[in-house]
Amino acid sequence: MTKHYDIIIIGSGPNGLAAGAYLSKAGQKVLILEKRFEAGGGLATEQVTLPDFFHNTHAMFHMMVDYAPVYEDLEFEKRWEVTHIFPEVQSAMPLPDGRSICLYQDVEKTCVSIAQFSQKDANSYRDMHKKYDEMMKEILGPQTYVPMEPAPIMAAKMEETDLGRELSELSEKTPQEIVYELYENEHVRTMMLYQCCHWALDYQQSGVSYMVPIYLNRMVNYRLAAGGSHRVSNALCKSIFDSQGLILTSVDIRKIIMENGEAKGVEIHDGTQYIADKAIISTIDPHQTFLDYVGEENLESDFTDMIKAYQWEKWSLLQLQMALAEPPDFTAAQNNPDVNKAFLYVLGYDNIDILTGQFDAIAEGKMPDNAGCNICFPSVHDPFQAPPGMANATMSQMAPYDLADGGKDKWLNHKFKKEIVEKQITLLQKYAPNITRDKVLYDYLATPADIQNKFANMVKGGYKQGAYHPLQMGYLRPNQDCSHYRTPVKNLYVGGASVAPGGMVIWGPGYNCANAVAEDYSIEKWWKEPEYVTKAREKGYI
Repeated sequence: MTKHYDIIIIGSGPNGLAAGAYLSKAGQKVLILEKRFEAGGGLATEQVTLPDFFHNTHAMFHMMVDYAPVYEDLEFEKRWEVTHIFPEVQSAMPLPDGRSICLYQDVEKTCVSIAQFSQKDANSYRDMHKKYDEMMKEILGPQTYVPMEPAPIMAAKMEETDLGRELSELSEKTPQEIVYELYENEHVRTMMLYQCCHWALDYQQSGVSYMVPIYLNRMVNYRLAAGGSHRVSNALCKSIFDSQGLILTSVDIRKIIMENGEAKGVEIHDGTQYIADKAIISTIDPHQTFLDYVGEENLESDFTDMIKAYQWEKWSLLQLQMALAEPPDFTAAQNNPDVNKAFLYVLGYDNIDILTGQFDAIAEGKMPDNAGCNICFPSVHDPFQAPPGMANATMSQMAPYDLADGGKDKWLNHKFKKEIVEKQITLLQKYAPNITRDKVLYDYLATPADIQNKFANMVKGGYKQGAYHPLQMGYLRPNQDCSHYRTPVKNLYVGGASVAPGGMVIWGPGYNCANAVAEDYSIEKWWKEPEYVTKAREKGYI
């Protein structure tokens, strides 16, 4: 059986759905193929503990709601009633002595919190916030929604302004060097280094530290999707269906159909062939796309070598979901009640050595006994996500996929996992004593191996489709032959997190890929370039 479509998209994660929504609304006959039963990828909200406890099992912290064009272009709020909650207290780091660092939307409130530890650091935060906000608005935000240029060209553009030169200088430093130059207090340094590295930056790696201003700006701009993250993907699905697009789930792809070096369509496990009269967009990882589905026999050896050399993240996440009998009451809230209102909590990193020691241990495949984590309680901000008077919780700990003392198979050991659960609950109780073991009504642990098993493109449990290091970021992500969403294979495009600007639910790859396809096939765009992108272009930043 053969069926024809204009555009075929592989993968219904955030980027696949975004590209599908833009192109279907542009009048294209769009088909999205998804391996899993449920569309949405990391935009998942599931009842994995008890009924009526809703857990955002992957994407939780929506960091680009105020920038990404997709929110307004596709009328998330106006048409599909998708809203986001913006907690006043963005992050808190309680300490064993009852003190805490709180990061607020409000700059001055944050400065007051930091001043308890160092007035100099409070002043430095104020200056940093202003500078990084400017970098975000003028350069980094706009660059997220346009194709990246080769490093020499971007560097030349940055040299034209003082702000650009400052950003270039940051890129040559490591995250640790940046944080240490800005802050003197150990606790403040720990908080800031965690905030800029826990999304997969190597604290000792230079070359990609332009990400530091992004993460230290976004750490006070996180939003929570009201009703759960899956409502965001639902809005995209509705938009696609409204434009007569089609999403097929539970589809096992056999291959991308190749003829004379061109991608012609997709064949699935039962022999059905879907022909793309225009383009195929893959939003899954490079190995599956090129090695498994296109096939090495259809690619140049130099290109396949680059694909094989692509590196995955150094760590994954060990995520504990809990149904709690009541919300947490942190000891540190006795000194500052706002602690109980935070969106994200950083726990267990009582000094910088514990944090860097954990990074080092993970690099060696080890699970340190004193590992810290982050935790959030979405129902504190969105009562829909747990029954009245109770709370849901998501506790995330950085962890290696391949363990030094057992490899990935050790994650199958029930006793080992149970020990981790008890350690994490004990850690939480250290800071919030009311969460005794009996207050944990149900717990559900997802290991790095579980993540890969659930999402085939999250290789080794990686949640960004590939490591962030200089040789596979920006124009080089995943390599120079695919940097502008086009590939060496005619009619085949890539638009997932393995291309610039990268992972997280930031929408850049899918949006930019939709633009590339529209331009190449003379598809009239119904959407306009964001005003902040136009301004950045006029200033020479892009």
